[in-house]
Amino acid sequence: MKILVTVLSILFVVLQIKLWAGSGSVRDIWRLNETVAAQQRENGALQERNNALQAEVQDLKTGYAAVEERARTELGMIKSDETFYQVVQK
Repeated sequence: MKILVTVLSILFVVLQIKLWAGSGSVRDIWRLNETVAAQQRENGALQERNNALQAEVQDLKTGYAAVEERARTELGMIKSDETFYQVVQK
């Protein structure tokens, strides 16, 4: 009977060591859950950025106001009946 208790105790200790410190342990699962949560947060932010870019592309394809705004701000273009003034700061 003593041998059986000893063997079962040793087996219990070995299984506990594997559970807490081995491959696929509780610590590894916690670490993986944290990694998954961080990746999901990053994916959410990237999805929001993609949605904004998709809306901008759609606006550029369908509306002339967005094209005109881009031409004015990025290319410095003006309409034919407008006068361009440049303000120089000292």
